[in-house]
Amino acid sequence: MNESIGTVLIVDDDQTLLRALSQWLGLSGFHTLTASNAEAVPDLLHTQAIDAVLTDVRMPGQSGIDLLRTLRDTLPDLPVVLLTGHGDVPLAVEALKLGAFDFLTKPHDPERLSATLRNACTQHALTRRLHTAEARLAGLDCVATRIPGRSPPMLKLHDEIRAVLDAPLDILIRGETGTGKEIVARALHECSARRDQPFVAINCAAIPHEIFESELFGHEAGAFTGARMKRIGKFEFADGGTVFLDEVESMPLDAQAKVLRVLQERAVERIGSNRVVPVDMRIVSATKLSLKTAVEQGRFREDLYYRLAGYEICIPPLRQRSDDIVLLFTQFASACAERIGRRPPELTPALVAALLDHAWLGNVRELKSVAERFGLGLGLQIQPEDATGLPERRSLDAMLEDYERNLIMAALRQSDGSVAQALEILDVPRRTLNEKMRRLGIERDPG
Repeated sequence: MNESIGTVLIVDDDQTLLRALSQWLGLSGFHTLTASNAEAVPDLLHTQAIDAVLTDVRMPGQSGIDLLRTLRDTLPDLPVVLLTGHGDVPLAVEALKLGAFDFLTKPHDPERLSATLRNACTQHALTRRLHTAEARLAGLDCVATRIPGRSPPMLKLHDEIRAVLDAPLDILIRGETGTGKEIVARALHECSARRDQPFVAINCAAIPHEIFESELFGHEAGAFTGARMKRIGKFEFADGGTVFLDEVESMPLDAQAKVLRVLQERAVERIGSNRVVPVDMRIVSATKLSLKTAVEQGRFREDLYYRLAGYEICIPPLRQRSDDIVLLFTQFASACAERIGRRPPELTPALVAALLDHAWLGNVRELKSVAERFGLGLGLQIQPEDATGLPERRSLDAMLEDYERNLIMAALRQSDGSVAQALEILDVPRRTLNEKMRRLGIERDPG
C-alpha cells in the first residue's frame, strides 16, 4: 500500500458532495477526514494531524470565510482551499487576500482538485521541515551561547542538551561543585519551548525542614499555626515551565514520598486542602553526589531517583576540558574589565601556562573568581592546591607532557595560530615542534 500524500479535512454541509469528495480524494492517494460544519473543525484539529483543509464557502452557522479567518489566527501555516459556487468568485478572490491557498468552483474538476490539494499538502510538509530546521538552528545557537566551551567534552554536552530540549523527560544533572549545573538547567529551560513560562529554582539544602512541604506544595489559610493566608507553592507557580531542584540529595527523606507522588501525578495538593491542582512542569534536578550511592545508604528513595533521572547529564570537570580554560578565563576577565571601563591585561605565554597547569578543583566557579581579579588589574592570583586534594595521581611523564602541551598551546595562542611565530617564541626547530604537536595531539589552530 502506497504512503498517503497527506491528510485533508473536508468541510461541507452537503452530505452527498462530502461523500463524493472523500471517495475521490481517497482514490487519489489522500487520507481524508470530514466535517459537516465549521464548528466541528477545532476538535478535529486538536486530535488529528491535518495537512490541508478543503471547505465550502456557504454553510449554515460559520461560513468557509469565517473558518479561514479562524485558521489564519490559530494555524497560519495550514493551507485552506475554498470550494465555491460561480456566484461566490468575488468572495473567493477576497479570501485569497486573507490567506487562502486557492479556490475551486463548483462543479469542481476532479483532476485540478487533486493537483491543488497535492500542492497544498506538499507546501505544508515543507513548511514543517523549515520550522524544524529553524528550531534546531535556534537551539544550536541558544545552547552554545548559554554554555560556552569548545572542547570535545563540552561539544558532546551541547549535543546532549539539544537532544533533550523538548523531550518529555525529567532531567538529572550531575557534576562537581562549580561546574555550572544551574547554568545547564537554565539552558534546558531557556532554549526549550517552555522558555516563556516560569523557571523556578529551589535549593533543597537551603529550605528549613519544617517549611519544606509548604514551600513546594503551598498551603491554605489556617492549615497550620502561622498560615494566615493561602499560599501558592513553587510547583504550582511553575505551571507550564521548569522546576529546578538544586542539591536534590539534601531533600528531607519524609518529603521525598510526597514529591514522588507529585511527579507521578503531575498534580499538587496544598496543605490543608482536598483539591488536587494539575500542573504542567518539567523537573530538572542537580546533584554533586551520586544519588545511587545515596540510595544504597538509605538517604534517598530509589523510586524517586529513577523518576528524576529520566535522562542523566554529567558535566565534565574543568580539568577534563583544558581547551576551554583560556577561553573562559578571557571571557570572564574581559567582562569584568569592561564593567569598570578598562582594557583587560594581556595574557602572556607564562600566564597561560600557569592557568593550564592548575588543577581547578573549584572548577568554573574558581576560574571565574581568578579571572575577575585579573580583569581588575590585580594580577594572576591562583591559590596553591593541597597535593592530597588532587583528583588523581599521575605519572611524571604525563605531567611533563601536559607541561609541554600547555607551553606550545600558549605560544600558538599568542601568535594567533602562526607556527612560524610560535617557533620564535619557543626557540625550537620546526621539525621538533611539528613532532611534538603530532605526539601531543595539538591542532595548528588552537582557538
